[in-house]
Amino acid sequence: MRVKQVPVSVLPERAGVGYTAPPMAEAQDIQRVVEEIADHVRKSMPGIRAGNPPPPCPVRTASIAPASIRDNADLAPYIDHTLLKPEATREDVARVAREAVEHGFATVCVNSSHVATVAGILAGSRSVPIAVVGFPLGAALTSAKAFEAREAIQAGAREIDMVLHVGALKARDYALVLSDIAQVVEASRPWPVKVILETSLLSQDEKIAGCVLSKAAGAAFVKTSTGFSTGGATVEDISLMRRVVGEDVGVKASGGIRSAEDALKMIQAGANRLGASASVAIVTGQRSTAKY
Repeated sequence: MRVKQVPVSVLPERAGVGYTAPPMAEAQDIQRVVEEIADHVRKSMPGIRAGNPPPPCPVRTASIAPASIRDNADLAPYIDHTLLKPEATREDVARVAREAVEHGFATVCVNSSHVATVAGILAGSRSVPIAVVGFPLGAALTSAKAFEAREAIQAGAREIDMVLHVGALKARDYALVLSDIAQVVEASRPWPVKVILETSLLSQDEKIAGCVLSKAAGAAFVKTSTGFSTGGATVEDISLMRRVVGEDVGVKASGGIRSAEDALKMIQAGANRLGASASVAIVTGQRSTAKY
């Protein structure tokens, strides 16, 4: 399959000596090129400590075979059942956690203050709690993001979804972006970190750069959206993200997924995790009309 060459313009301008990606004409070459870029980013940025390699990811990162989804209920193990509204009460959060147990969702994704409530309800089930960090803007101090991640894990979170520093990425301050992600990854060990790119705010080059930097920093997943910005997941973005990160980093589609049809399109494009507040509607063959 023929693909466009990954633009050299995504490479870090601050990385010192120039680095030119080799010509790339075939889709299977993308993984090799990304590995070379990621290695270059880790080794050549001033002030960035590469650290030890992350431990084996405790969650699936590879693409899902669409044929394995035989009915709507088969989507449940790939769904992060999500409630991030600021007005959510403890009762709302508890209801969502009970729904996850009932339907067998992969996780429940909540703000960090609700993690302990969710963890108590999910105990003994196959669902686990996720906390969002630096949500929804991503512009908090890195130290604050790392602290929030540690506190959330202490409260019972077993995955962390952090928001990338979008402004730094757009300014090509790649050292800040990489350090920001790496410090949250370190604070979250041994649990996996997903990096929310907020794709609706990024150009194609910026999406590629965000994926490469996330992989270089040891993130387990890249994720499209918070659901609170100007757009959500698209088939085109999921396909691009999967091509860039390969199969050893997961791809989460989040934002605007309201039916099983929406979910299947994302899986066919390469997503292996789905973030949705409409999870129950998705697995029961309905379509949610909720805005978030």
